[in-house]
Amino acid sequence: MFLVRLIYVSEVVNAFDESDVQQILAAARKNNDKLGVTGMLCFHNHYFLQCLEGARSEVNKIYQEILKDPRHFNIVLLEYKEIAAREFDAWSMGYVPESKLIKKINLKYSGNDIFSPYEMLGESCHKMMIELKNDVPFI
Repeated sequence: MFLVRLIYVSEVVNAFDESDVQQILAAARKNNDKLGVTGMLCFHNHYFLQCLEGARSEVNKIYQEILKDPRHFNIVLLEYKEIAAREFDAWSMGYVPESKLIKKINLKYSGNDIFSPYEMLGESCHKMMIELKNDVPFI
């Protein structure tokens, strides 16, 4: 079985609030757990930034469903690569709320202090998420 990491960014269609995000997380955790997929989701400024890790076929299957989801658009694949080990193995889907995506972390991994993942390298997004995972509770 080949492990892969997929990172994408998208924009939400309508204004989302915390309850909408919690519904998405509940569904993702349930589905990802069944498929052996792990990862992390960041949401801020109307952007989703998500990392999925797992067997190539399962990650691809989830990504195909994400591409069809009408709740977001402008989906851009930032990174897709084979990996030797998972970085986010503790969660079926960890979550980084807006409060953790502060100016300091944005400035470290992008050209400015505003969370704008469309302007980031896939590798920068990955490293930012690894740094943020220490602040995410295990769920």
